[in-house]
Amino acid sequence: MNKEFEDLLTKVSALYRKYGIKSVTMDDVAHELGISKKTLYQFVTDKTELVQQVVEHVRQCNFSSMRRKEGTDLNAIEELIEVSQHVNTVMKDHSPAYEYDLKKYYPDIYRSLMSARRKLMYESMISNIRKGKKEGVYRMDLDETIIAKLHLLRIENMQTTEIFKEEEMHSQKFFREVFVYHIHGLATEKGLEILNDNIDKLASLKEH
Repeated sequence: MNKEFEDLLTKVSALYRKYGIKSVTMDDVAHELGISKKTLYQFVTDKTELVQQVVEHVRQCNFSSMRRKEGTDLNAIEELIEVSQHVNTVMKDHSPAYEYDLKKYYPDIYRSLMSARRKLMYESMISNIRKGKKEGVYRMDLDETIIAKLHLLRIENMQTTEIFKEEEMHSQKFFREVFVYHIHGLATEKGLEILNDNIDKLASLKEH
C-alpha cells in the first residue's frame, strides 16, 4: 500500500467516524479529499471496497501500535499499563454511528473486523498472563483462557453500556480504578509491589 492511498484511507476513516458510513457518499469523499471521482476510483472500484479498505487500514494501525507496546523490556504489569492505555485511547475514538452503519450495511466486513479484533485482544491478554506468570508477578493458578475472555468481554461491553456515561469511561480516574481492580485479581505480592511502584504513573497519565 503506497503512502498516498494510506493518507486517503486515514482521511476517509475520519469522515466515517464523524458522519457515519451510510451518509458519506463517494461524491462527498472526493470533495472532502479535493480529488476527482475518477481519481478516487483509481484506488477502489466502489464504496464497499473503500469501506473494507478503511476498516482494514485502521485495524492494521491498531494492531501495529499494540504489538510495538508489547515488544519491550517492560515487565508484564508495566506492559499491561501501556497496552491498556492504548486500548483506552482507541475506545475514545469509538463512533456509535460508524459501528452501527458497519454492522447494518456491511455485515460481512463487520463480522470480519470483530473476529480479528477479538483474536488480537485475546492473544495479547494470553501472552501477558503467561509473561506475568514467568516473572512471578501473576498467580500461577490463574486460568489463562477464562481471564482473557473476561477481559475481552469487559472491553466490548464498555462500548455499549449505559451504566457509565461516556465521559466517565474515558476519564483518567476510571482507567486507573479499572486497571488497579484488574491487577489485584491477577497479581502475587511481587506483582502488587510493582503495581504500587507504578501508581504515580497511572495517576499521571494524560487525558487524550
